[in-house]
Amino acid sequence: MHNMAVRDLIVVGAGPSGLSAAIAAKQRGLEYLVIERGTLVNSIYHFPPQMVFFTTPELLEIGGMPFVSPYDKPTRAEALRYYRKVADVFDLQIVHDEAVIAIESESSPDLAVVDARSAGGVFGVETRSGRGVRRVRHARNVILAIGYYDRPNFLGVAGEDLPHVHHYYDEPHPYYRQRVVIVGGGNSAAEWALELFRAGAHVTVVHRRATLKPTIKYWVRPDIDNRIKEGSIAARFGTRVTEIRPTSVLLRPVGGSADTPPPPRGAAGTPTAGLGSDEELPADAVFLLTGYHTDWELMERAGITLGEHRVPTYDPVTYETNVPGLFVAGGAICGRDTTNVFIENGRFHGEKIVATIAERTA
Repeated sequence: MHNMAVRDLIVVGAGPSGLSAAIAAKQRGLEYLVIERGTLVNSIYHFPPQMVFFTTPELLEIGGMPFVSPYDKPTRAEALRYYRKVADVFDLQIVHDEAVIAIESESSPDLAVVDARSAGGVFGVETRSGRGVRRVRHARNVILAIGYYDRPNFLGVAGEDLPHVHHYYDEPHPYYRQRVVIVGGGNSAAEWALELFRAGAHVTVVHRRATLKPTIKYWVRPDIDNRIKEGSIAARFGTRVTEIRPTSVLLRPVGGSADTPPPPRGAAGTPTAGLGSDEELPADAVFLLTGYHTDWELMERAGITLGEHRVPTYDPVTYETNVPGLFVAGGAICGRDTTNVFIENGRFHGEKIVATIAERTA
């Protein structure tokens, strides 16, 4: 036990928040390691290839390294190139393809001897690689910079696990002349509906609320509104999915009962079987773009208390959770509402956290 290596810091997640924490740790001479379940900036890698950021390049910068782009709004490919360059320039210590499955406080008397500097003892961080290899590493502090894009929100309806049902989108071409149902009312739903429509798909957007969300990118909004208005993209507002079948979806007005009239119908996809207030809509593919959430189970198992809307308990100045030495950064702090933390502000959390750690370590 006494000879085990104990680092100052383990950062879980190699996204922009985790990388900025690693840069800060390196600059302050802390012994650190970044553990990533997928590849470098895994969430950005899994964005659709044609994705364009909402923001200007300098708002994606970390470690003071300039992000130079010929465009007002950088592309996914440029962002991937930029973060690879950052990892190289700072020579960051990152292990890829290792998912953290447990974080345990090991404040045993044995470890207290090893390490008098640890306020909250030492953490054992257990990982499993994509090939099934398990291992445990130790650190005095852990930052959860795990984002939320790895875990889609499920609707909890029958048929959600069918092979033609997706939570992420990619290229529109395979859906040419297909009947596609998109569930959701945010940015992803709007952008994907427009791309599919332009690639020759028959698109219906289904959303629980009466209108699309106000958070849609300002240049996308008029486009989606006009396509719905003219009927090139069909829409069912105030409507929810009750079941997904191999070739159709069942819809019902929100809060509706059998005597509610069916929702208004767009041009594409007229109802086939009117089951009272229910509607059966033909669908060759279904996209449930209903948002994502962080790994709440991992947090709870590590002892973090989740409050209202599953927001982790943390100090707004230091980002330390109710577990001493365990911090949250970036999208991991969001809880259910993921609309308020972006790369633009999440990239600063790491520096603040590392300043706190460095002070204690000194």
